[in-house]
Amino acid sequence: MSNRPDPAPLLIACALGIERLALRTGERGGGDSRPTVVRTGMGPRAAERAVGRMLATPDLADAAVLATGFCAGLAPGMHPGDLVVAEETRDPRGTVPCVRTDLLVKELTRALPGRTVHTGPLTGSDHVVRGPERADLLATGAIAVDMESAATLLTAVRAGSRPVAAVRVVVDAPEHELVRIGTVRGGISAFRVLRSVLPAFFEWHRSLPLPRR
Repeated sequence: MSNRPDPAPLLIACALGIERLALRTGERGGGDSRPTVVRTGMGPRAAERAVGRMLATPDLADAAVLATGFCAGLAPGMHPGDLVVAEETRDPRGTVPCVRTDLLVKELTRALPGRTVHTGPLTGSDHVVRGPERADLLATGAIAVDMESAATLLTAVRAGSRPVAAVRVVVDAPEHELVRIGTVRGGISAFRVLRSVLPAFFEWHRSLPLPRR
């Protein structure tokens, strides 16, 4: 039996039950790793409360935090099932840089060959973004939007120094909005992609210079 200390844990945050289901039923490929997956509920306030509560527990006080789930793409040419690796998350309260995005891109490309991986700023919103508002957010430099990632990462870094990242799967995009008939097909595609991301998350976690217990 090895006496090597265990690395600091991994907390994965998602908002919806369907997102948590995808993560739980997906390919894990993490060896002995056992991440904690928390369903925060929808919206920035729910994410802030849930993540803050989890990080206040002794077992997760020094955890790396990764926000994931679905998002809305902002750039023309994005499609349901595309991946977004945030270089930073933004909301009116602040900007949080993400860690080792290069490795996440590499591992997601390996895990999901043929899927497009976009990198850039991921912006936060307190409501579902539709129509012309997409163009307004795109003009700020953001490539995608969701309601929880920015709040999740900001809460995480305010609770203590730790690595953070955000990976989202596009479920709707400018040419594929949720209100259109392609919604179901796009949702199924995004669900299948989200089922396949955990091995990349584990590689990201293993690469970090995390404290050991």
